[in-house]
Order: sequence, then structure tokens, then C-alpha cells
Amino acid sequence: MANQLQFENSPYLKQHAHNPVDWMPWGAAALKKAKDENKLIIVSIGYSACHWCHVMERESFENTAIAQTMNKFFVSIKIDREERPDIDQVYMLAVQLMTNAGGWPLNCICLPDGRPIYGGTYFKPHDWQNILLQIAQMWEEKPEVALDYANKLNSGIQRAEQLPINPIPEQYTVSDLAAIVAPWTKTFDKKEGGYSRAPKFPLPNNWSFFLKYAVLSNNQEILDHVHFTLKKIGSGGIYDQIGGGFARYSVDHYWHIPHFEKMLYDNGQLLSLYAEAYQQNKDPFYKRIIEETIAWAEREMLAPNHGFYSALDADSEGVEGKYYSLSKAEFDNVLGDDAVLLAQYFNITEAGNWEEEKTNIPICAITADQLATKVNMSADEWADFLKTAKKKLFDYREKRVRPGLDHKQLTTWNALLLKGLVDAYRSLDNPHFLTLALNNAAFICEQLMPDGKQLLHQPQDQNRAIHGFLDDYAFTIEAFIALYEATFDHKWLLTARDLANKAIELFYDGEQKTFYYTSAQAEELIARKSEIMDNVIPASSSTMVRQLKRLGLLFDDENYSAIADQLLANVFPQIKTYGSAYSNWAILLLEEIYGINEIALTGDKAVTFRKELDQHYIPNKIVLGGTEENLPLLEHRIGKETKAYLCKNKTCSLPQESITALINYI
Repeated sequence: MANQLQFENSPYLKQHAHNPVDWMPWGAAALKKAKDENKLIIVSIGYSACHWCHVMERESFENTAIAQTMNKFFVSIKIDREERPDIDQVYMLAVQLMTNAGGWPLNCICLPDGRPIYGGTYFKPHDWQNILLQIAQMWEEKPEVALDYANKLNSGIQRAEQLPINPIPEQYTVSDLAAIVAPWTKTFDKKEGGYSRAPKFPLPNNWSFFLKYAVLSNNQEILDHVHFTLKKIGSGGIYDQIGGGFARYSVDHYWHIPHFEKMLYDNGQLLSLYAEAYQQNKDPFYKRIIEETIAWAEREMLAPNHGFYSALDADSEGVEGKYYSLSKAEFDNVLGDDAVLLAQYFNITEAGNWEEEKTNIPICAITADQLATKVNMSADEWADFLKTAKKKLFDYREKRVRPGLDHKQLTTWNALLLKGLVDAYRSLDNPHFLTLALNNAAFICEQLMPDGKQLLHQPQDQNRAIHGFLDDYAFTIEAFIALYEATFDHKWLLTARDLANKAIELFYDGEQKTFYYTSAQAEELIARKSEIMDNVIPASSSTMVRQLKRLGLLFDDENYSAIADQLLANVFPQIKTYGSAYSNWAILLLEEIYGINEIALTGDKAVTFRKELDQHYIPNKIVLGGTEENLPLLEHRIGKETKAYLCKNKTCSLPQESITALINYI
């Protein structure tokens, strides 16, 4: 018989609907049952593309004996972390405090009131059964031990990551940046790109910081490492060389073998990063990565309502990576006479380059395109040759069972993909990318902001409406500001401002000088936490603060700027302790030190000027313009002739007649 998860919309929860465990979704009914029956709660958190979540399900949650233990002694709650990142946040923090580690699947054993007393990630079935029995016995015989530990742990959860309110420095300096960058760059992997560690995550925001920093500080060594890293990532197996799009991370030092799930949030951020890199260095390799990744997103992740789905699973037919790997015989059969040359390009061998499986993941050397000269092909001929070969391999691959699709449409992840599309449009001037972006923005407004005032975390389903978290607001604001800068359509900027005002109302604590991750109107969990540290996705707080700084400049509103200045001061001492975990804050600091170029383009050809401007890489800028005096910087500057103005630190230049003149002035 199916358990209560059969009625859920989340693919991850539905995957557990036929487990013998009496799973319940998070909600009042499950929490009341635990209190009424005085049972401990198992909070088990994962997501649909998580390989080890599937493994633990097969080994433990489909095991009848283990299920009997869980059903007899516990109330078991299954949570999709992508639906409820707020719950994931507090229980992840608890497990990290208990074990100094974290990850998914995340399994927490809690008191009937939800306070955790034990936790970890993946457990082998024998270990999981023993732990359950021991804790059930303790709860029956010595409940005071559990209650005492819960009190101590909960106190630690409340204190964790609380920052003091610091005075705002009179000035940040270049030496402040140097103190952050010096220890950070010592972790660079000069041989393989990225950082000297495995597994290797792309961490797009880190490399966006270093790209900006290298250009502004004129540091060629760091600039070279950024481009080297992007070439290694884009050439490795972490990038799907056949179908486009990036996997979450590589399991090795070399970017070779991926953990095969493809997440929308990674791909949105990497689109922005490669678009930024292409602006700085017009490498056709970057252009190809951008175009192939957008083609993948449009083909495999775009819904009829113009929203994007969340993720593709790592597994197909129960085997990790099966959809993506090829034997040499398969490769030769598909490509015929071209197989010999392309086997060199994609590193395909009889023995296989994925040693455990004796099969191949297409991987390229960063110099692989030099093969074109050996066969006397021009760059265009080589590009067409590769495109044809990839299409043949893709068509062959499509005959297989595809990895599972997680059809959730999450606000933050759609906003990240929207921003990636806008950045790609501005770098490559491809109008189709703008069309995709505008359609997605309309989806966000219609499906995720149905009342026109507050964001949902995902479209409302038959069970519930999950209200937006801080990241939903922060990244949507960022995407809408970017859309305004690309189009000069004022409505996107007004919507961004309205959302910022709502976010301040719902999430900002004026006394503590912090943004909480959850709304003041949200259900009360065991703790209300701020999200300060940047991770694979930048923190909601750092993103919100960066957007407030931009809105403060665009609308000349000191209230926005004051909040941003105070929060940066609070976080500033932390940045140099671990730069990688504060990279978005470091970008804000960079903009404080080098200033932001406020570029106003006015007149009938303002968009034409903007397109010309986007052929240049200016890492610290905002762009505004059009033919209406609808922003402070545009007042008294609109005329028949198209002009460009540069403003910085409340001082503006004389009107410039061309973008060339503006660039020279900068």
C-alpha cells in the first residue's frame, strides 16, 4: 500500500510513496502525531537527483525489517530539500554541529517537538537499524538524556553564524582585498584549474569574483588562472560534450568524471560566468559552451509555461551515468569513418576512461580544437564537423532510457537561469536568448507572483502554497535588474524595487541588522537563521545586499544603501578567513573599493549604444537608459541625440558622443 507521499507533487517524495515506511510529508498532521504519541521523529531530507539518496532508499527504506522499526518507534517525515530549504537549513546546521560534516541524504532523529538529538548523512542498512533501536531504547528508558542533549544542541543552533553589529569603516582599501586574495590564491590548482582538491565543484561565483578582481587590479596571473579553469571545466566530463549543460561536480581532481546530475542552478550561474568571460576574452570556445548549454536548457528543461524544470537525475535504469557513457564499439559504429579522428578529440578508448565501468565519458583536452589544423579544416568547417558528430552521438544516446526529470519549478533557480540568459544575450547579442528570458520573466510574474506583491517558492499545487524565501526574492530582484539593463524597460526595475521593499518588510531585522532566510510570516521552526556564507549558490543575504546597493544607486535611495553598508561591515571581518565561502561579499567589497560606473545612455539609439558598450568588459558597472526621464540619473539628460554619461561617486561626466569616447573616459 502507498503511504501519504502518494499525494505529493514533488518527484522525490513520490519516489518514496511505495516504501514500506509510513512516510508523512512535513506538516501539522505529522508533528501532531509525534506529540500525541510521544514518538521521536525521523526527519529524512534529500532531492530527486541525489544518487546516495536513491541508494539509501533501496538499501534501508525498502527493507521491511528496517521499515517495521521506523514505523513502530518513530514518526517518519520525508522532505524534499528543494521544496523546503528552510527546514533543510536548520537540520543541516544541526548535523554539522554534531558531526562536523553534512550532505544528502540528511537524516535527523528529533524529539516530538522537532529538536534534533542525533543525525548524519548516508547510513548503511545494518548501522541505520542499530542506531534506530539504540535511540528508541534510550527514549524509552532515559528520556532525560535526550532532552538534555536537545537543549544544548538547540542552543548551539541558535548561536551559530550570528554576527556582531560592526561599525562601518570610513573606507575599505586595496590592501583589504589583498589580505583576502593572498591566502585564497594559494589553494589554486595550477595543473588542473580550480582549487587543489577533489571532488571539484565549479563554484561560478568564485571565478566571477576573480575575473572582476584580476581585471580591476591588473593581475594577469589570476586572470590567466580564471581562463585556464574555465577551459578545463568546459573541456572535462563535468560538461556534457555531446548534449551540452554541466553536471554538479567532478569526483576527481581533473574535471573528468562527473557526478552526473544536472541542476538548473549550476547551469544558470555558469551561463553568466561564461558570458562574462566571453565579454572579457572573445574566445569562440566560450561562445560554443554558452550556445550548447542554452540549447540543452531549452530542449530538456523548458516547460510549456516557459518556466524551467529543476534537475536531471544522475541515474538511469538504476545505474549512475549509464545514459552518458559510451563503449569504443558504440562510438565507432555511430561515427563510421570519422570515429578515428573524433576518438582523439573525445578521448575514447577500448579500455575506457572511466576505469570502474570500463566505458567512456567524452572528455576533451583544452587544446583539442587544434586537431582542425591537422586535417586542414577552417574554424567554421571544424565547428560544423563537430556539430554534426555531436548530433549523431546525441541521437544515438536518445534511444536509451533517459535520466529522471525533476519537474519542480523553483523561483530561485528560474531566476538564476533567467539571469544567465540575459547575460548570454548581452555578450553574444543573440535575440533568441532575450526572447527566452522575457518569456521566463513573464512566467515568474504570472505563476510565482500571482498577487503581484509576494513571491511563492514554486507554483501552488493541490496541497499547499509555499511562500518565497529570501533567496527567491534576492535572485529574482537580481534577474529583473539585469533584464532592465538589457532592455531599458522600466517595468522590470519597478518590479525589482517593489520586491526589495517587500523583502525588507518580511525578512529584515532592523535591530539585529540582518536578513533572515525565512519570512516573519512563515511557520515557526526550531530556529530562524540568516544565510551568510556563499556556497555553490551565493548566499541569499549577500545577493540581497548587492541588489540593494544597485537599487540605491539607480533610485538614489540612501535607505537601500545604508542597509547594504551595515551588512557588509558586519561580514567584512569574516571574508578573509575563507574567501571562497564569502565570494559574493568579496564582489560587493570590490565594488566598494573600485566604485561602480553608473552609465546612462539616452536618446533614440540608447539600446544600440548599449549593444556597443557590451562589446567591452567593464566589471563594475550598472547601465540605465532610454528616452524617458524615469530615473534620477536620466533627469534633464534626455534629448533627440543619443548621448552617453558616466557617473561615479555622485559626480557625472559631460555627455559623450560615442561609446568609444565613453570607454576612453572610463
